[in-house]
Amino acid sequence: MAPTMFLLLLVLCAVSFNQTFAHSEGASQAQRVSGKQRGEACVCPFNSSAWVFPTLKYERVQRAVEGCEGAIENQENQVMLSSERLPQMQALLQNLSARLEPYLYLRKAGLHSALWLSTLGQELKKLEGDISLLHSQGESKETKTLSAEASQLRIDVEKMYHFDTINMKTIKEKLRYLKNRAESCRSFPKDFHGKYSHCTKGLISNISSPVVTKISPFGKSLISGSWGKQAKQGSSRDSESYWVQPLANANNWGNTLRLYPSYEKFMASAGHRDVTFAPTHSHKDANEGPNGVLYGDAFYYHCYRTADVCRYNLTSGAVARVTLPGDVGFNNKFPYCYYDCRPYSDVDLEADEAGVWAVYATMGSHGNLVVSRLEWDGAALSVTHTWETHVFKKAVSNAFVACGVLYATRYADESKEEVFYAFDTGTGVEDHALALPLEKVAKGAASVSYNPVDRQIYMYNDGYLLAYQAVF
Repeated sequence: MAPTMFLLLLVLCAVSFNQTFAHSEGASQAQRVSGKQRGEACVCPFNSSAWVFPTLKYERVQRAVEGCEGAIENQENQVMLSSERLPQMQALLQNLSARLEPYLYLRKAGLHSALWLSTLGQELKKLEGDISLLHSQGESKETKTLSAEASQLRIDVEKMYHFDTINMKTIKEKLRYLKNRAESCRSFPKDFHGKYSHCTKGLISNISSPVVTKISPFGKSLISGSWGKQAKQGSSRDSESYWVQPLANANNWGNTLRLYPSYEKFMASAGHRDVTFAPTHSHKDANEGPNGVLYGDAFYYHCYRTADVCRYNLTSGAVARVTLPGDVGFNNKFPYCYYDCRPYSDVDLEADEAGVWAVYATMGSHGNLVVSRLEWDGAALSVTHTWETHVFKKAVSNAFVACGVLYATRYADESKEEVFYAFDTGTGVEDHALALPLEKVAKGAASVSYNPVDRQIYMYNDGYLLAYQAVF
């Protein structure tokens, strides 16, 4: 028996005895009890009820004591927990204070704007160098105009240094616009638009209802992937013109490509050839996200867990790669989202009349869409030009490139996507007023790609393969 319980029992017994004894003593003073002689003994009546142990009272007191012990133990545990967490909270507060101190200093000293201005100045200096190089390579009216606008922007930045009276956001937007213009000056061969008459008609004006509707040969359970047709005009590999690339591992990663020799074989899901371009789904050469495109004798895709684009040679089996410029968001940092995010769709590969493109976002662009043109010179893969747009990538469900124009889509409802935005890399002009519907069978659009050979748009629609005719 616990010491507390034993002490309690002694107290109760003592109280009961004292009460009973006092009662008995009072009774003996109040009256005399007579007895009877039975043999040699005197027998008298005795009331033992006064000596009954107070069981009910004991149980009530015992419950009260147990409740007190539980409450005290709970309080002790809380005190111990608080004592353990207090140093952690103090350390976290000190860490936050230390990290905040430099920013508070910059704010009090008025240096925050100066740092931004310094960055703007560095970007402008690089832009002036690029424009000067373009001007020296071939003087034109456009390069003269760019030089004049860059000089005026330099004057505006100098004014900000002295007076800080110009809106910095406006200056940054002007700088982005001039950088895009400078890229456009050297973006395409001079006869690019003339070579493709449909590209001279302007933006896409209409998109048909689906002209192809088919369930993926891998089944509807693989909801992410990409598909399409050979995208290079006059390719020597036209014998394997249709392809499907599923993301078989958790709908995020893949390492196989299925090729079909003709449209008829593709529709019949027959006569295909499977190519494994990486040993496993987690190999460095595996594909991450629904983003592939077949161009010439190579398959282009986003390399596993990197900011790299991979180029798999279908003839030799060699993989070449190039790192995209800037602080590129990958590993699910800037996927296509809008209504539902499509996991690991950070880097998207597209093809049009000018070649292969990469669509992505960077920290430097604040998550806005960035488009880069890629080039294969027979030995190495490189990035030749890069443009920044004004549309947040996570506010876009997908994107594609046609005639040098980047188009972005958004979710309209479960049966329709909508092309709502266009950015012309040739002029730097943006159009936010498009409203071109893309009918669909299922809810999600894993990939959307344009093909310059047949001018069709291909969609991987949650396991359904759809194609539409684009009208310029």
